[in-house]
Amino acid sequence: MASHTHQEHSGDKLVNAARAALTDAGEQWTEMRADVFAALAARERPASAYDLAESVSTTRGKRVAPNSVYRILDLFVRTNLARRVESANAYVANSHPGCRHDCIFLICDICGQAVHIDDDRLTGALVTAAREAGFADVRPVVELRGTCAACS
Repeated sequence: MASHTHQEHSGDKLVNAARAALTDAGEQWTEMRADVFAALAARERPASAYDLAESVSTTRGKRVAPNSVYRILDLFVRTNLARRVESANAYVANSHPGCRHDCIFLICDICGQAVHIDDDRLTGALVTAAREAGFADVRPVVELRGTCAACS
């Protein structure tokens, strides 16, 4: 499997790496964005904007609209702070926000866990095939569903 090395972050190091990546992209790290990222990073499974809006509402002590969370999540995906699990319409924090690559999600049909793996050969081959078919600005979305080791 072709891969590359990158530093995986968690806890405060993940928040600091996310803040740095967002500000390096020319965006501001606001309190609301920090709260949404903290709620996302605290999740062990992919979370929807509604799940995150509920968590952030509880943290802030006032209602936060899912539409506001969706806009922040879109920004996080664009700036590589989060990944969207397309088939679940849910999001996961990117544990290495400074590293840009396409990932492959393995999603458990039983517990909902989503694990990402990197295989640059595979995603690169998909991009090449798409370009040869006349497509530009290709973004591979690869999700495999099955049963994780803990559930099998």
